[in-house]
Amino acid sequence: MTFAGRQDALALEQQMSWEDRGLPATLYGLLSRTAERFPAHNASSFQLLSGATDKAETLTWGDLHGKVCQTANLFRSLGVGETDVVAMIMPNATETVLTLLGGAIAGIVNPINPLLEPEQIGAILRETNAKVVVTLRGFPKTDVAQKTAEAVRHAPGVKTVLEVDLNRYLTPPKSWIVPLVRPKVTVKHHADVREFDAEIARQPKTLAFADSTGDRVAAYFHTGGTTGMPKVAQHKYSGIIYNAWVGHELLFSENDNVICPLPLFHVFACHVILMAMVASGAHVVFPTPAGYRGDGVIANFWKLCERWKITFIITVPTAISALMQRPVDADVSTVKTSFSGSAPLPQELFHRFERATGVTIVEGYGLTEATCLVSCNPVDGEKKIGSVGVPFPYTDVRIFDHTPDGPRECAPDEVGEICVSNPGVNENSTYTEEIKNRDLYHSRPDSNRLYLRTGDLGRIDSDGYLWITGRAKDLIIRGGHNIDPAEIEDAMLAHPAVAFAGAIGQPDAHAGEVPCVYVELVEGAKVTAEELTEHARSHIHERAAYPKHVEIMPELPKTAVGKIFKPDLRKMAIKRIYDAALAEAGVPARVLDVVDDKKRGLTARLERTGDADDAAVGALLGTFTRPWEWAA
Repeated sequence: MTFAGRQDALALEQQMSWEDRGLPATLYGLLSRTAERFPAHNASSFQLLSGATDKAETLTWGDLHGKVCQTANLFRSLGVGETDVVAMIMPNATETVLTLLGGAIAGIVNPINPLLEPEQIGAILRETNAKVVVTLRGFPKTDVAQKTAEAVRHAPGVKTVLEVDLNRYLTPPKSWIVPLVRPKVTVKHHADVREFDAEIARQPKTLAFADSTGDRVAAYFHTGGTTGMPKVAQHKYSGIIYNAWVGHELLFSENDNVICPLPLFHVFACHVILMAMVASGAHVVFPTPAGYRGDGVIANFWKLCERWKITFIITVPTAISALMQRPVDADVSTVKTSFSGSAPLPQELFHRFERATGVTIVEGYGLTEATCLVSCNPVDGEKKIGSVGVPFPYTDVRIFDHTPDGPRECAPDEVGEICVSNPGVNENSTYTEEIKNRDLYHSRPDSNRLYLRTGDLGRIDSDGYLWITGRAKDLIIRGGHNIDPAEIEDAMLAHPAVAFAGAIGQPDAHAGEVPCVYVELVEGAKVTAEELTEHARSHIHERAAYPKHVEIMPELPKTAVGKIFKPDLRKMAIKRIYDAALAEAGVPARVLDVVDDKKRGLTARLERTGDADDAAVGALLGTFTRPWEWAA
C-alpha cells in the first residue's frame, strides 16, 4: 500500500480494527505461514567476513523453519516452558537468528548486549531467572565467552550454556588456525556446557510440542544503556507481530533484499527488521558478527549491496557518517530506500547521503518500551528532515504537559512529553519489575487507553508530523547507545577534590552526542582537568561513557533547591563545540547565545564576525543535530 502521510495510515485503520486483521496469534504461526508461501525464497544470510566474495551462509524460508523448530525443540528438551527464559549473549550470526525465533517459540527469549560488563549481564540473568544461555565459544578478538562465564557464575538459575563456534564459518587455512589461538575461558561456573549446532542437529525439524494457544510474553529486552543496571522490558507476541506487520504492510515484500549491519540484541534489528522479514518473506543479510563495527564492513559496504542486490539499507546516523567518508564504489541501482533510526540524523548528513547515492533516507522513531515502532517519515510522501515522521497505523501519539492538576494534552506545535498507545505497548506491564511501571502511563478523559510515557519531549505539527525536541529522561545517546549520566557523575564524585558533577551529552558530528562532564571542586582543592580525565577512565567501566571533555567550573549552575541545572550546561557545550567547529573551518562567525526554542529545542544563535557565507555555515553546523539560526 502507498504510505504518503498520516491519512494513509488512518485509512488502513479505518479498513478494520487491529484485532480483525486476521494475523497469526503467535510467532510460530507467522513463521509457518511465510515458510508455506515462500519455501524456496532466501530468508537469511550471514557473512563472518566482510568481503564481497567471502563465504556466506544462506537459509531459505523452508530451511529456516526447520532449523527454528529444531532450536525450539532443543530448548523445550532443556526444560524451557512458556514462562522460562532463554538468554542470548551473542553477536550476529545464523545461530543468533535461530535463538531469537526458537527462544520466543519455546519460552521467553532475552537478548543481552555482549558489550555489557559481566556484573550487568549477571544482574539481568538473575532478574529474569534465565534457565538457558546461548553464547559464543572462545574465539579470537572477542571476550564474549569469558564475560558470559563470569556472569553465569553469579546466576544460579542458569542450568545450561549452549556455545556457538564461529569457526564453522571459516575456510582453510583460517579454520585450521583458530583452534591453535583460541582464547581459553578460565572462569569456572556451575552450568552444563554443550555445543549449540551439534545439539540442534539431534532434534526433529517439525515442532515437537504444541504451540502457544494465544498471546503471551515472548521476549525480554533490556534498556537503560551501556552503563548502570538496565531495566527489562516485556514484549508480547501481539507487539512483536504488530511491528512485523507494519514492516510488511508499508515497506517490505518477498522480493526485497535488506542489509542490516545492526545488532540483533537491539529491538531495531530484531523486531523492526527480522520480524518484518518473517511477516513478508523478504531476505535479510547480516554482514559480520559486529555489523557496521566489523572489520571492513564500511569499506566493503557498497560492494556488499551490489553482491546481494540490496533494495533496503538499514542504518543509523553514525554509520551514515562513516559511509560518507568513502566513495560509492559499486552498482547500487537496486537500492530503493535507506531506513535510519536510533538517533536524530543531522540535516547536512541527510543531504550528503542522498547526493552521493541517489537513495532517500527515511527517518523513524521507536523505543524498547513500546516493543519498538512508533512513527517514520512516509516512504511515498513528504519527508520533513529533522522530524521522525507520522505515527504508524494503529499508533496513537499524544503530547502531554504536566500541570499541578495532572496531565494536559498539548495543542499542535506545543512541546510536551511524547506518549504512545499502540499494540506494542504492554499496558501496566512494560517492565518486569512492577515498581518501575508506576507513573509510567497517562490516560485521556474520553478514552480507556493508556499512553506510555516515553520520557522524550516533542511536538506534533499541523500536518501530523512528530518532532523530538529533547529528553526528559536525561540520557546521553551516543550513536544510538544510551549512557546513564549518573554513572559518570558517580565516578567523578569519587575523586576527593570534586564536590559536584554534572554529565551531559555534547554535540558530536559523528555520534550525535558524546559524554562530557562539568565539575565544581571542594573549596581549596587543587586538581587539573587532565587528572580528572584519567580518574574518569579508571573509574568508568564502559569505554563509551568516558567523557570527551572535562571542565572545572568555579560553580555549577543550580536550581533553587540546589540541583544541578543541566540545561545551562547543555547550552555551554553547544556554544563551545559550535565555536570550535567554526574557528577550525575558518568561518567568520560565532555563537552569540543558545536559546530554548519551543518548537526546536536548544538552538544556537550566531553572529557574523566577518563575511560569513550562509551555505558554508549550514554545511558545517548541519553535521550536528542541534539547530542554529542567525541572531536578529
